[in-house]
Amino acid sequence: MDIKKPLSPREIDCLNWIAQGKTSWETSRILQMSQRTVDYHIQSACNKLNAANRTAAVACAIRRRLVE
Repeated sequence: MDIKKPLSPREIDCLNWIAQGKTSWETSRILQMSQRTVDYHIQSACNKLNAANRTAAVACAIRRRLVE
């Protein structure tokens, strides 16, 4: 499956923290943005990666070496 569009730097930031087990709320505190904004970036990344949910998005991003 190809990526529809490249991920934004903020989408990658959010996926990195989610991959490390952080919740949206924890990620929002770390990145100094609202939880709703984090959820928006994660959902956008899911759409771009054709992933059904945040876990699948993280797995896709790791496979593509977009996150560690």
